[in-house]
Amino acid sequence: MKALFLFFASASMLMSCGATKDKKKPQKEQKEPETGLYPADSSYFRKLTDGEKQHYKNEVETEFHKIMGPNFNGEVLVAKNGQVVFEEYKGIADFRKRTPITPRTSMHLASISKTFTAMTVLHLWETGKLSLDDNLQKYFPKLPYYGITIKMLLSHRTGLPNYVYFMEKGFDRYRKATNQDVINYMMVNKPKITAKPDRAFQYCNTNFLLLASIVEQVTKMPFPEYMKDSVFKPLGMNDTYIFSIKDTATYNPTYSGNRPFPMTNVDCTYGDKNVYSTVRDLLKWDRSLYAHTFLKASTLKMAFTPQSHEHPSMHNYGLGWRTYFNPRTGDSIIYHNGYWHGSNTVFNRIIQDTATIILLGNRYSPNNYNAKKLTHIFTGHKDY
Repeated sequence: MKALFLFFASASMLMSCGATKDKKKPQKEQKEPETGLYPADSSYFRKLTDGEKQHYKNEVETEFHKIMGPNFNGEVLVAKNGQVVFEEYKGIADFRKRTPITPRTSMHLASISKTFTAMTVLHLWETGKLSLDDNLQKYFPKLPYYGITIKMLLSHRTGLPNYVYFMEKGFDRYRKATNQDVINYMMVNKPKITAKPDRAFQYCNTNFLLLASIVEQVTKMPFPEYMKDSVFKPLGMNDTYIFSIKDTATYNPTYSGNRPFPMTNVDCTYGDKNVYSTVRDLLKWDRSLYAHTFLKASTLKMAFTPQSHEHPSMHNYGLGWRTYFNPRTGDSIIYHNGYWHGSNTVFNRIIQDTATIILLGNRYSPNNYNAKKLTHIFTGHKDY
């Protein structure tokens, strides 16, 4: 117990600084005028030498191709100190038209979308627009689930049933549900809880659907519109958007082999999924978190703090992020994976080394998750 406490204290210190031993202390913070981000070669991140860039490129490229093999279909980017050391775009974006994947091919992030929902909620909390202790009834007075707070939604400690399952079984299979449809269904049909509030961690998409709907109530704007205007556009994420029911005519399917997954009645809900983006845009998201241009360092420290302690483990969940803290090696990894239909996605932030691994795949392959094995190139440890 003492070892875990000492480790977490050191990990929290790393995260509160927002960077690592490789980062220089900022002298004068100058943001890029178009994106509001700190340039990767500014005083915030230590600029890599040409030799360092080549070293990381060689190591990552060799290991990536060894891990993924020849059948990878998607896009990958690996960065160190906010600077790209390796990226690759391979395969087909649309198998009907045989269009290739390019740096501007936006892909379904699946559950990586939750990081945007969570950080947006925390941004509204920073600005005094909501409280993490607000309960569901403040926003949904007729929702028959009591004792659940926004913080519990963020940390998956609500015990709510997963809407993906009860909507696919109980809702019109030929009708595309909206977030409000899900909430209305819960009010009328009262699907059973799986645990009492704040008793245990149970990963559940319903939590983040509700969070997106809370954002809509607080901001008085549709969630896709608010995210575009207040998050994606200010961060220069020009190829990032949220798919909703109005976009069904331009739906980009994901694949099993070369066959597209058909849309289901829960494909138009958002908050838990349905952010589409590119690896380059996700690097901008990553850099904004390191540089604290979207959230304060203290807020991120809170988001990265493990919230569930029923089963002691180096793996845990904070507020919208999965966490891995290893007291033996000192590794601190903040990450989120995603899976939806044919999408397999990886977003790993190796905090103590200011390194990031981003992979987006649009053709189902569980092998995509093995991209996390690239972390040893930066940490020197293969135990993650």
